[in-house]
Amino acid sequence: MKVRPLFQLTCTILILAAAVLFSRALWNRYMNSPWTRDGRVRADVIKVAADVSGMVVHVAVKDNQLVHKGDLLFTVDRERYRLAWDRANAVLAARKADMSMRQQEARRREGLENVVVSTEILENSRSQADSAAALYQEALVMAETAKLNLNRTEVRSPVEGYITNLSVHPGDFATAGEAKLAVIDRNSFWVYGYFEETKLHLLHLGDQVDIRLLGNAPVLKGHIESLARGISDHDNPTSRELLSDVNPVFNWVRLAQRLPVRIRLDPLPAGVQIAAGMTCTVIVCPTLPPKKAASSH
Repeated sequence: MKVRPLFQLTCTILILAAAVLFSRALWNRYMNSPWTRDGRVRADVIKVAADVSGMVVHVAVKDNQLVHKGDLLFTVDRERYRLAWDRANAVLAARKADMSMRQQEARRREGLENVVVSTEILENSRSQADSAAALYQEALVMAETAKLNLNRTEVRSPVEGYITNLSVHPGDFATAGEAKLAVIDRNSFWVYGYFEETKLHLLHLGDQVDIRLLGNAPVLKGHIESLARGISDHDNPTSRELLSDVNPVFNWVRLAQRLPVRIRLDPLPAGVQIAAGMTCTVIVCPTLPPKKAASSH
């Protein structure tokens, strides 16, 4: 009869010990292992703007379309810039004719004797020829600029990527330097994992990383490329007197800051599509630091 209570006590102790060990393992995994649920997929976003101002007459792309480097995105009205190029070419032709005349006149006077042509007249003719040559070079630059502006009326994609948030339409006015659409570089995706400062000592450059996107996507692979060296301090803004405005902090409440860790993605599995802004879980497989690795051998 005494065996049964002893068995029950032993089972209770074993279950309690297993629960303690399991809880400790979970605590260590959550608090001390280098992983975070706060991960975001990022990419380079190129803000595309026209280099010249004018009315948009044609849009060659659609929202979310894949474009290649050099593909036409939209066209600004070319007529004004074509006329400017024609005018520049006309000025260039006039300057060239005037330069040729001045140079011929200078060469003809140089061939005459000093008795017929004074030194002052000879020097003036040389100066006029040089001035005409400089004006021709100026007109040549103006013609090249006009041609460049005419070519820039066709706005083309600087990278291979995806059109996003398309908001330009025929009839809109494009201002030079003002972004009209964005292109997400398809070859620039990376992941930012926001790790607590208490876990940074577990991270090393080159560590292998498993990336789990929300959903049923397969696990992506990557490696740590760099660690951020600073974040904004919201608790220490500058007051109107240019003094530090330090907020009071409770000593028993200290929240660990999160710092971004940049992760380069390895080649994606076939069929996996990612987009900038997606959330993910980042799990780092840390490697031993060089000193520890050498001592272990």
